[in-house]
Amino acid sequence: MRAFLVACLVVLCGWLPAATAQDLSALARLEPAASSITDRGDALEITLSLSQPVPWRVRLADDPRRLVMDFREVDWSTLPDVAQDSRHITAIHAGSFRPGWSRVVMELAAPLVVDQAQMATGQGAIVTLRLLPADEASFAAAAALPEPPDWALPPAADLPPPVLRGAGPLTVVLDPGHGGIDPGAERDGHTEADLMLTFARELKEVLVRDGGFNVVLTREEDVFVPLETRTSIARAAGAHVFLSLHADALAEGEAVGATIYTLADEASDEAARALAERHDRDDLLSGLDLSQQDDLVATVLMDMARTETKPRIDRLAVTLRESISGAGLKMHRHPIQQAGFSVLKSPDIPSVLIELGFLSSASDLERLLDPDWRAAMTAAIRDGLRAWSAQDAALAGLVRGD
Repeated sequence: MRAFLVACLVVLCGWLPAATAQDLSALARLEPAASSITDRGDALEITLSLSQPVPWRVRLADDPRRLVMDFREVDWSTLPDVAQDSRHITAIHAGSFRPGWSRVVMELAAPLVVDQAQMATGQGAIVTLRLLPADEASFAAAAALPEPPDWALPPAADLPPPVLRGAGPLTVVLDPGHGGIDPGAERDGHTEADLMLTFARELKEVLVRDGGFNVVLTREEDVFVPLETRTSIARAAGAHVFLSLHADALAEGEAVGATIYTLADEASDEAARALAERHDRDDLLSGLDLSQQDDLVATVLMDMARTETKPRIDRLAVTLRESISGAGLKMHRHPIQQAGFSVLKSPDIPSVLIELGFLSSASDLERLLDPDWRAAMTAAIRDGLRAWSAQDAALAGLVRGD
């Protein structure tokens, strides 16, 4: 009976009758005073009080072990105020997941399976869950159940036909890092996700208005977008270049000024390795398995594409560095570095990750909040892309033999 319950929960949990559908358009709020996360013996009991009923579901996910709950339009800003007394929960993340939907992720210290899950409705709604200890095999089986087809995220697109370099305006995909359930680095009330979205919008305006570029953003608002979906968006847009924008934080070592990262299996230093692991872990915690199972032919084709793309990426990084430093903007003492960022792994799209600064640096945060500094940085990136595009188009005939 329990296995049947878990299977039903993974497919669809708590969808309300059509008669109440008209009540679901407003944003629901979490009421922390009536909510709790507690242990009852070996069981974990979760009570979430909402201001109104909404569609929801719950499922388990592995590596790392976590309980994932999706709700339509719930404001989770008061979740830190909920009483929590459980040895089973090691961390909780919550926020927007995609437009109109929110997600709560609870990392589990040990395997648990869902024994009970329900929503009681009245003036508001009370969600109650009860999880019981399980062995690793039972947990893995529950976590491996597939998502329903109408809920799954879009798959990564296949490689498109190569885009002719130098033909038509350059298409730039800007990727504001983090978002929604994943705020990224935080300092003094500011989040990396919000700062990068602001910068990406300003950069888009400059590129379109002054540069004649086509520009696409991987997210237009504060929502979570998985890493693989970000690269799929770039592919669907026919991107000539992909810029991922970040402003992370490092507790140790020098982390001041803008840094440009290109893809490499071996990170250029420990800080770069730590940043790559953190970014990929945030994506995994939000529910996406980033493992790739490429067959031999696909692997060979991607390696061939990377062989051609890598020198173009190297030139892009150098041109951006020259433009940014030439504008008198602060850069890291090692301005070009390498790391294994998953978001840079498109084999055929020149892609770089720009750390515009580090929130662990008070001076970098001050610069990121300064409209004049942001205007200078957007102009420098625009000029760098112009120079790289002209150089890339000129070399295209030599590279392709056109």
